Amino acid sequence: MATSAEKRAQQKFGKSLKERRKAEGLSQTELAEKASLDRTYVSELERGLKAPGFHVLRRIARALPVSADELLSLAETPHKSQQAG
Repeated sequence: MATSAEKRAQQKFGKSLKERRKAEGLSQTELAEKASLDRTYVSELERGLKAPGFHVLRRIARALPVSADELLSLAETPHKSQQAG
């Protein structure tokens, strides 16, 4: 079971993924096709319900196009409250 910190990271990643996808002008279906994923899986990622594995990160990175490191950093950026402490 995911910890609360992991869950927050999933949700942050999902929100950032959605924003990046939209910035590229792609629908969930188009991203899924480009990344060889199921559209419902992309939806679950964007809603923070699933955590992607490394191979999925690489597929999404190629489809967007961004680096896998950039995708990971979307979920790892500290919250403002953590930065202040």
